[in-house]
Amino acid sequence: MQFYDGQIFHIYNQGNNREKIFYTEDNYVYFLKKIRTYILPHADILAYCLMPNHFHILVYVHSLEIKMPGNKCRSLNESIGIMLRSYTIAINKQEQRSGSLFRQNTKIEDGWIDDAITLNGKYKKYLFASDQSYGRVCFEYIHENPVKAKLAKKQEDWMFSSAIDYKGLRNGTLCNQALTKILLG
Repeated sequence: MQFYDGQIFHIYNQGNNREKIFYTEDNYVYFLKKIRTYILPHADILAYCLMPNHFHILVYVHSLEIKMPGNKCRSLNESIGIMLRSYTIAINKQEQRSGSLFRQNTKIEDGWIDDAITLNGKYKKYLFASDQSYGRVCFEYIHENPVKAKLAKKQEDWMFSSAIDYKGLRNGTLCNQALTKILLG
């Protein structure tokens, strides 16, 4: 996975063979804690949705590497790997199973267009200007997942999604709603 500072990325993965990755409500909560521990030091969370057999996280990366004790650094890629492995260990123990819980390669998609030259000749990254920008479309897609899967009638009915926070029905602290408004409108 190739991340860059100051960019939006959609991170997603699903259960191996499309199997469940969340078995209980506590599993969802535990995974959200893992996101807070391993991804938040590197990126602001813009949106998320945890589904029974997959997850989606929309992030704005601000630190490709973080300092660790002993003058070591840990990359965002390493942090995601640790997050998924530690979650897998816990679920394997809980469910008395072994082996991979997730598909081998976690996917990332870039929410920005290519470099563009500004009037003063400098290069700068730009979000797509229209409502069809990848970041905005992805934000809606992530929140619509439970509805499309017929797990909820409305986006805000699914407890393990940031949609409920953006609708003002819960005071969740995982997503940076102010930054999301700036970046995605």
